[in-house]
Amino acid sequence: MKSSFYQYTLPELQELFALNGLPSSGPGLMFNWHYKKRKTEPCVIDLAKKSIAFVDQNFSFDLPQLDTVHESQDKTVKFLFKFKDDQKVETVLIPFNGKYTICISSQVGCAMKCSFCHTGTQGLKRHLSTEEIIGQFLEAQRWLTKNRPDDDRILNIVFMGQGEPLHNFDAVKKACEIFLTQHGLSLAPHKITISTAGYLPGLQRWKAEMPKVNIAVSLHSVIKEKRDKLIPINQRYPVEDVMKFAEEIPEGRTRFVTYEYLMIKNFNDSDEDAHITGRALQGKNVYISLIPFNPFPGTEYERPEMHEVDHFKSILDTYKIPTLIRKTKGDEILAACGQLHSGKKA
Repeated sequence: MKSSFYQYTLPELQELFALNGLPSSGPGLMFNWHYKKRKTEPCVIDLAKKSIAFVDQNFSFDLPQLDTVHESQDKTVKFLFKFKDDQKVETVLIPFNGKYTICISSQVGCAMKCSFCHTGTQGLKRHLSTEEIIGQFLEAQRWLTKNRPDDDRILNIVFMGQGEPLHNFDAVKKACEIFLTQHGLSLAPHKITISTAGYLPGLQRWKAEMPKVNIAVSLHSVIKEKRDKLIPINQRYPVEDVMKFAEEIPEGRTRFVTYEYLMIKNFNDSDEDAHITGRALQGKNVYISLIPFNPFPGTEYERPEMHEVDHFKSILDTYKIPTLIRKTKGDEILAACGQLHSGKKA
């Protein structure tokens, strides 16, 4: 049975070639061919004949099947990808300044059951493999180059799609290593961000194992009762412990922890919530991303008015915490933060 080329990091492929007595130049050529040059057919340029034969016998280059595509008026694109077992995930291209950020999924569904997230209503079906994570990027890039050839630069990757990335630590780690490889996509570490609901076992492994990519933590409240409702794993992995491990990760004065704060009308958007959050984060090497709640079918929550979001930010500003308001994009196609859901729609 053939194995997917897209499951291998460059060192793993180099080791495989060495074990089979193949020229050491092959893995770098293949990474350059498939990732940098975006080729879909197997590499034959400059590859030794015995390497070509080995690749043909042992490797598959299959990618996820593009099931449906939705485009919004603001140029956001949402893809539904189908895998070999017919499981599906959603992936989003988010436009900014003539470029794109890709929002990648790491699981089919999610086990975290966050009450503000549409994916959480699916439950966890399974983890994605490394090649399924990589495949989302490659197929989205391919669609972009075909359909928007003058506007096809994906410069940032965020693991903020379906699933808890640190619950699928090994596959996400390998995908990041592949994205960062100089022979391949050659992304800079600060161009990749992994978002977590606070899955502590993954955070505990991060410092020693994860490449030096950025981290974003779903905070949403520092008040236990409120965070327990929004993020049920807070009862098992308290936010104080999550913050401790997260804030040990960045290295250097230019690296930060991003705390994502989803603002929900009449739940966590009061002046008191802002002051409590400000006091908890004051003086830390962090910044806050305020996200007005994006409604989805069946939700009990409501989106606050923008003047309420602006007021909340003005309070955080008094604590000297860098705070940004995330602009909502793609909400009319259910592609905004918290709206992804690849199961059967109600």
